[in-house]
Amino acid sequence: MMTGSLEDTFGRQHTYMRVSVTDRCNYRCVYCMPEEGLNWVPRDDILTFEEIGRVIRLMVGMGVRKVRLSGGEPTLRSDLLSLVATISSIEGLQDLAMTTNGHTLANLASDLAEAGLSRVNVSIDSVDADQFRRLTRGGNLHRVLKGIEAARAAGLTPIKLNAVILQGENEDQLIPLIDYAAAHAEDTELRFIEYMPFEQRRFKTVKSSEIRRRLSERFTLRPQRMASLHAGPAQRVVLEENGLAVGFISPLSEHFCATCNRLRLMANGHLRTCLAHEDTPSLRDLIRAGWSDSQLEEAIRSMVLGKPSGHDCGVDGGKLFEGVMTAIGG
Repeated sequence: MMTGSLEDTFGRQHTYMRVSVTDRCNYRCVYCMPEEGLNWVPRDDILTFEEIGRVIRLMVGMGVRKVRLSGGEPTLRSDLLSLVATISSIEGLQDLAMTTNGHTLANLASDLAEAGLSRVNVSIDSVDADQFRRLTRGGNLHRVLKGIEAARAAGLTPIKLNAVILQGENEDQLIPLIDYAAAHAEDTELRFIEYMPFEQRRFKTVKSSEIRRRLSERFTLRPQRMASLHAGPAQRVVLEENGLAVGFISPLSEHFCATCNRLRLMANGHLRTCLAHEDTPSLRDLIRAGWSDSQLEEAIRSMVLGKPSGHDCGVDGGKLFEGVMTAIGG
């Protein structure tokens, strides 16, 4: 056990933090928000970049080694480059990544890399332009593909492409997505993520086991283990026919709660210890009340100790996830 590490009552060590820098997004993906939209968090309630930097510095001092910026869409925050530069300079941090929809990545990729970003994950649920536009309610596939190309050119690799497969919506995209990603198998991983219902179950989840079964009809799936900082909850295989790494993230059908090492700092300052539960106090309020670093550290450790063993949401039942995905950061 590392000195000062963030350990919960179940013995899990927390070395990875996801940070939602905004709840706002320029896409309206069908599985992420209702058609009528959302009530955004008031801007004054969103953490400032100085507050985010302070929390991350404290977290790194307690053993966090990997940080991922997310949203909403993180590139909508002005001065994102300054935040990246601040975080990447924190001594002890080993990996700084970002999840994005890729819409503005073509213009930002080289600057993000220069500021210290290590790599990117890009959400792409279809490589059919019309279907992509429908799933994102207006998204531009061409811009996203250009963004991925720019990220690769800037060295923001390995690039992970995230695809949420919805029953009856984009199941036809399994092979097209593989064909697209396989063209750059040396620095690209395609990840199929099970749909997670927040507050309301709008779609049916396609289980990872079903996707693996379908892929096995065409490809030879060779299991792959990753013993690196980039490893996460995905179960990985390599497709022997084209060398592409494919990951399966299965929060509903194959719970990985027992090995969870993640914490999530929400856009409004709540430290969410479990993706499914929204019951921790706001670090923003403590910071703005003048709490010292030592007081904040004590509060964070207490929150982590209270982390639940897991969630009970399933493919067809159980308790739904609490809150709004755009404010949580995935």
